[in-house]
Amino acid sequence: MGVTKEQAVHNRERILAAAERLFRQKGVDAVGLAELMKEAGFTQGGFYNHFASKEALVSEVIGKAVDAGQQQVEEVTAQSRRIGADPTIRRIKWYLSPAHRDDIDCGCPIAGFAGEIPHLSKAAQASYAEALELAFNEITETLLEQDSKLTREEAHARAISLYSHMVGSLLLSRAVSASQPVLADEILRRGRSSMLAGLSQASTKDPSLKPTGLPGPKKVSRSVRGKLPDE
Repeated sequence: MGVTKEQAVHNRERILAAAERLFRQKGVDAVGLAELMKEAGFTQGGFYNHFASKEALVSEVIGKAVDAGQQQVEEVTAQSRRIGADPTIRRIKWYLSPAHRDDIDCGCPIAGFAGEIPHLSKAAQASYAEALELAFNEITETLLEQDSKLTREEAHARAISLYSHMVGSLLLSRAVSASQPVLADEILRRGRSSMLAGLSQASTKDPSLKPTGLPGPKKVSRSVRGKLPDE
């Protein structure tokens, strides 16, 4: 007897969840179909009942991760506004926390897949680029809310700088967290303090954050994955 339509959908979701978990932990190239399907609880032969290729699976995994993140970030940003907190400050504190650094399985996919993206399909690269752009745009909007003196172009330039700093600090901290945990924590701490200090002086124009002639933010449909804790 064949599986029902509902069971097939459930099985597919299990494969997607297992793939995301393994891809984050080991990297896309290091995960074979046999290992993937075993992790999901199936035999390798069943893979092609759900996906045309591993490449198709990878594209869907990344798209699914960033779509889930979009909803999470939007919900918590709305919560920050309801309680009168600065969404950008809360995001920085969460993003550069030891808890988020250590949460490789469910942490930010922008950081989690950064090293993989250049080697993946154009569809996967497009999903990632959309997620990155929306992250910039979301921070741009919150910066404009907090500082009415900023132009949109200035806020977008500052958002790029902030988020790039966040991702870079997170990746460096992860890279040495096992071998030099004290240094790993210091990287997060220094990154947080530097960015929060910069935000507290938002009225002071930083030459490095002035407009560079880059185009303004576009509206896209995806975001990063992550959830901010209450302060």
